[in-house]
Amino acid sequence: MRKCIICNLALLLVISAPLWAQGGSADSHVEILNAIHPTKGLVTRKPYEAITGRERVHWLVKGSVGPESLIAGVLSAGISTATDEPEEFGPSWEGFGKRYGMRLTSISAGNAIEASLGAIWGEDPRYDPAPHAPFGSRVQNVIKLTFAARYRDGHLAPAYARLIAIPGSNALSNTWRAESETHGSDIAIRTILGILGRMGANAFVEFWPDVRRRIFRSAEPE
Repeated sequence: MRKCIICNLALLLVISAPLWAQGGSADSHVEILNAIHPTKGLVTRKPYEAITGRERVHWLVKGSVGPESLIAGVLSAGISTATDEPEEFGPSWEGFGKRYGMRLTSISAGNAIEASLGAIWGEDPRYDPAPHAPFGSRVQNVIKLTFAARYRDGHLAPAYARLIAIPGSNALSNTWRAESETHGSDIAIRTILGILGRMGANAFVEFWPDVRRRIFRSAEPE
């Protein structure tokens, strides 16, 4: 299982590298989309605006204790309790609470590290959706912005703060995790799952508005 996860991450890195490399300016992906689909006309988007300090704090709080994060924590803790992992916590409500708290503190620590380091060199942690782009380009955007981020001048480059924060927070969380989950291989697996989790969160932001519109539209009386 671990080999499969590592292979999948390596494949994602290979795929995403040329994607963020071609995003030199804030509007370069718009130009690319127009070149691929010239008959659709230019996809207009607002020029990139650098993240403010208040917006960075809002991202930190929402990503740590926002509704999506809390719901994900319930699901994660529920599955871990059902499978009794780690065994030290036990398959009980008390164990569920410990697992939930462990995930919450780990996510909060990772977000704090990413927000703090990113503030130093101007890395924007937010995901920038492309709702008017073709489906394939939107999937590329999800993958690309898992490993890359915008900087103050709008250029796209590797998301160094994120790539430090995910493994860093997973190593730091060893100080409050059960002993059975503190090995180097456990940190590596949690790091890979953290990257895949960020990609899933990007996909949610990218496609959930479309799904929601379809759901409400189908629910409307004819």
